[in-house]
Amino acid sequence: MAQVSAAKESFAALLEESFGSSDSLEGTVVKGRILSIDNDMVLIDVGLKSEGRVALKEFAVPGQPVELKAGDTVEVYLERMEDKNGEAVLSREKAKREEAWTLLEKSFTDQSRVTGIIFGRVKGGFTVDLNGAVAFLPGSQVDIRPVRDIAPLMGTPQPFQILKMDRSRGNIVVSRRAVLEESRAEARSELVASLKEGQVLQGVVKNITDYGAFVDLGGVDGLLHVTDIAWRRINHPSEALQIGQTVTVQVIRFNPETQRISLGMKQLEADPWEGVEAKYPPQAKFKGRVTNITDYGAFVELEPGIEGLVHVSEMSWTKKNVHPGKIVSTSQEVEVMVLDVDPVKRRISLGLKQTMQNPWEAFVEKFPGGTELEGEVKNITEFGLFVGLPGDIDGMVHLSDLDWNTPGEQAIQEYKKGDQVKVKVLDVDVEKERISLGIKQLASDPFESAAAGIKKGEVVTCTVTQITEGGIEVEVGEGFTGFIRKSDLSRERSEQRPDRFAVGEKVDAKVTQVDRGSRKIGLSIKAKEVEEEKTAMAEYGSSDSGASLGDILGAALKRRQQND
Repeated sequence: MAQVSAAKESFAALLEESFGSSDSLEGTVVKGRILSIDNDMVLIDVGLKSEGRVALKEFAVPGQPVELKAGDTVEVYLERMEDKNGEAVLSREKAKREEAWTLLEKSFTDQSRVTGIIFGRVKGGFTVDLNGAVAFLPGSQVDIRPVRDIAPLMGTPQPFQILKMDRSRGNIVVSRRAVLEESRAEARSELVASLKEGQVLQGVVKNITDYGAFVDLGGVDGLLHVTDIAWRRINHPSEALQIGQTVTVQVIRFNPETQRISLGMKQLEADPWEGVEAKYPPQAKFKGRVTNITDYGAFVELEPGIEGLVHVSEMSWTKKNVHPGKIVSTSQEVEVMVLDVDPVKRRISLGLKQTMQNPWEAFVEKFPGGTELEGEVKNITEFGLFVGLPGDIDGMVHLSDLDWNTPGEQAIQEYKKGDQVKVKVLDVDVEKERISLGIKQLASDPFESAAAGIKKGEVVTCTVTQITEGGIEVEVGEGFTGFIRKSDLSRERSEQRPDRFAVGEKVDAKVTQVDRGSRKIGLSIKAKEVEEEKTAMAEYGSSDSGASLGDILGAALKRRQQND
């Protein structure tokens, strides 16, 4: 009996020890042996009074098939000794999580990187699988630059840095950006140390501004100025580049002190300005595309990288003081003539109007001097009329060419803008782009016909039309004006008074001058009297006869009366 009693006490002690140790196993990872696999469930013996079951999928590794068989030893997490069915409650996922947490805590302490897979999106960031432990990846910690599309990063192993861990709450915060920045700093140091002008590199367009683009060379940024993107004109970098684009660039300038890097793309291409003089000789005509319009002209692209300027003065023969945008438009294809090439300054002067016939040359060919035309009065100025002519050009009728007899200031008042007038072409100056017209020239000059019958030295009868202090104005013939100066009114000084004549009075005077320029006839009563005296002296007496001038003139008058 004593032996039986001792055996009972020993079994009770062993049982208590067994239950006590089992209780302490709850909430820990234990090793177990697979008994069987049935219907996607794995039956595992962990050395307790009852076995437990774990879903087969909990043993799965992403992208790999499950390879388990009876007899394999596995680690599982013991949640409870037994459930309502009397089975142990086991979990392979929690076992992996516990194992992962232990490793992660070590990595966090050592500040070493861990590998994880981004598998989901949550508010403010993403979820990452760290070999069984789920961590949070804030959106700002995904990359150095904002990432528009994270899809390529999901489902693939990525290096992460653990920023924060709290095992009691099950919180892990990781950063992919910290890893990239560390790698970037290392790459930056290596790149800056080996960087030199002329070096060709590949980079990614990081940012675009109005004046250029910033290119990430792998840890260091360089500026690609808009003028160095291409040889052709680029108004904005976005015309040729986009963010995220991979580009090949050359280091143009590098300042080791400030670490400023200037990059260029066009430098990797042939300079189109080489040999430009032979390619685009003066007077040659080419077709090009209008790329830019300014107040002073338009830029025309002859080929990619080669532009010339058509100055506003070279755009039209007839349209003056007009904005270039009224003549051409952007992207329009035009024909131009090369006027001048300066390869040093990289400038080509072009002409648009030179590809069209000079309207003044065309006009003089079709309407030479003496041609009569009809046109509209376009403008009236203080010095004449501007008349519209064929070819969209204007000619001018000067005040002096309006009327033969009426003063220009008075004659111009008979015209108004819009009148249709007949004109005669007097002269065409192609170089100065001037056409002189006349209206009075449509009729013959009455002065010429009248002057043809008047000879210098003959005596004519004229009518007094105006009396002035300097003499008298007279009319000779039909509407021709003559003037007798005060000193020519009489041979006698006492008679040289304009007021002794009356308007309408007829007087005889000798023609002293016929001035076709001023269209006036110079007359002199004094000259007529002197001539009469000389004639009388020659006919009726001489200085030797002793006869007085009065006797001689008296005899001459008597003779004339008898003859009459």
